[in-house]
Amino acid sequence: MSDIHPLIRHEAHPDHPGWMSWAPPDDSRFNGAIGELLVRAEGPGAARCRMFPTVAHANLAGLVHGGAILAFVDFALFAGGHMAGAAVATGVTLDFSMQFLAPGVTGKPLDTRVELLRETGRLAFLRGTVEQEDVLVAAWSATLRKGAHKA
Repeated sequence: MSDIHPLIRHEAHPDHPGWMSWAPPDDSRFNGAIGELLVRAEGPGAARCRMFPTVAHANLAGLVHGGAILAFVDFALFAGGHMAGAAVATGVTLDFSMQFLAPGVTGKPLDTRVELLRETGRLAFLRGTVEQEDVLVAAWSATLRKGAHKA
């Protein structure tokens, strides 16, 4: 576990130098739906997250399902936002907008770049892109409400 949150495993990844894992301790929660999630800082206010899409993430056309990409980016808001410097290891997504620009394919890493635009006492404003090799797959923006949320 990590000091970020008791349910987040955040440690150096042994197979991907320079990357950190960001995962629940088991796959019993929805967070396990996208598989392995990696994260790394990329300078002040920026981070990159990576997933490895498989056939389990594909739609009937054999491309990465838009819902899988949406889920990936939603997880990356918190993992990448945290690595970009925001206090957002937990919280809720208040607003999220994504523009799909090209299809993602299985078998190749899918990255999202996370940029922290502004952080206040309760909110974090982020934007980014989803990329696969040299293809821009999507662009997005989001607002997070920081901290634990109880229904």
